[in-house]
Amino acid sequence: MSTGQPESKQRALVLGGGGLAGIAWETGVLAGLAAAGADVTGADHIVGTSAGSAVAGQLGSGLPLPELFRRQAEPELQNAELTPTGMTTAELFAFWGKLLEEVTDPAERRRRAAELALTARTVTPTARRRVIENRLPVHTWPQRSITLVAVDTRDCEPRLFDQASGVGLVDAVAASCAVPGIWPPVTIDGSRYMDGGVRSSNNADLAAGYQRVLVLAPMADPALADEVALLERSGRVEVITPDEASLAAFGTDPLDPASRTPAAHAGLAQGRQLAETVRALWS
Repeated sequence: MSTGQPESKQRALVLGGGGLAGIAWETGVLAGLAAAGADVTGADHIVGTSAGSAVAGQLGSGLPLPELFRRQAEPELQNAELTPTGMTTAELFAFWGKLLEEVTDPAERRRRAAELALTARTVTPTARRRVIENRLPVHTWPQRSITLVAVDTRDCEPRLFDQASGVGLVDAVAASCAVPGIWPPVTIDGSRYMDGGVRSSNNADLAAGYQRVLVLAPMADPALADEVALLERSGRVEVITPDEASLAAFGTDPLDPASRTPAAHAGLAQGRQLAETVRALWS
């Protein structure tokens, strides 16, 4: 696999995981920032994890941000999604809460997540892949530096996919979005991959070395503080997390398709509010 290391080290955009609500919210934030004069989509490098991998793929499609926003905010334009057949979102949150409480070793956490991913009853890989195909306006890698993160269920180590990895964009996004217990692992070259959020919801440390980094983090993650501290060794960092209105828009289930419209609009408003801060970082 490619390391995903780009030549330019100026500005990086990190897009974290957060379900369907996270995709809509991140798209809204980016659209709001751009509308207020702080367009960050021309970043030298983008790191995408889970929901963030879908947003990264959409950004590379060539569609303008207002159109990408409409595809999240307007029900008639939204992609058809599947209902999980096994574990519910509440059960998944309970699983992770217990895991974080009982297990301190990150490698062991990933191993247990892989066990869940490989044994859970889910929709078929074919049906799930079709959803990812429909999420992405274009199925080829854009000619820009993008790294998408997944985790191999065999050794439970992260794998980084980019246009030089030999892995198609749809498969890379599907692997990065393969939430254990909810969606099936994605088979690529004989390995089965699960959600990149198993390593970290944001994997912001993969943007280390950049002078300016913007992190969109839809979900709370205890690893984020250490990741930001690492990024600050080489540059300036701004982290955007959902404000009170955005959290309310997410509701109790970020995987619920109904969360997309309110999350997109809340993100749009939040992006507009934060444009001055982001413009100071980016310029």
